[in-house]
Amino acid sequence: MNQREKEEYLREYAILKTQGKPFWPYAVAKDSAMACVVMAVIIAMSLVLGAELGPKANPTTTTYVPRPEWYFFFLFEVLRVIKPPSLVPLATIGVPTLCMILLFLLPFYDRGPERRPERRPIATATGIAVIAAMAFLTYQGANAGSPTTIEMSTPSTVTHTGGSSLAEYEAGKKVVAQSGCLACHKIGENGNSGPGPDLSHVGARLYRQAIARTLVNPTAPMPSFKNLPPQKFTAIVNFLSQLK
Repeated sequence: MNQREKEEYLREYAILKTQGKPFWPYAVAKDSAMACVVMAVIIAMSLVLGAELGPKANPTTTTYVPRPEWYFFFLFEVLRVIKPPSLVPLATIGVPTLCMILLFLLPFYDRGPERRPERRPIATATGIAVIAAMAFLTYQGANAGSPTTIEMSTPSTVTHTGGSSLAEYEAGKKVVAQSGCLACHKIGENGNSGPGPDLSHVGARLYRQAIARTLVNPTAPMPSFKNLPPQKFTAIVNFLSQLK
């Protein structure tokens, strides 16, 4: 903004200010009335609908899946999208901090006096991009699968065989995901890269009998699965042996 534009802006502002209404009590009364309406709506909704607190916490459960509040879904989705462990600090600190800095600096690199959105392309584009990205990531986070599930495509050999093989594969995938295997192993895009090896293609490296022996007599710190119910133990062996 040059000196002429600044003087013109101040002149127009002074004229409009003399034609307008004072902040006190006009604007204060209007804002106070709207605040009362909002508070009344919130109180009415809390009395009529109540607060969804979920079931009572059970400290002994092993199947509880923690989920963030809905307004944090977009942050957790960023962490889910950026999977490599070395990039976790970037997802948790770097990306949100960079976005906050860019928004904070918006008035400094877009100093146009215009208030109409179509005449402020930088501010308008930035606002639309931020809202769209947060909305998309929130939607993706709300519909993301449980962290105790394995999201990987079914091997073609299992798909072509179908029938009992496919049923065994699906049943075993569910048991493996819920047995804590993903805490130390990586299967497809899920799980951790250590301390255990990647199991995405373990069936191509070990025979079924070798997998069963490893589950019964594992190398520390892996726990033994010999006390699992026979049906679940067989399901785990069937699933891992089909990963080729």
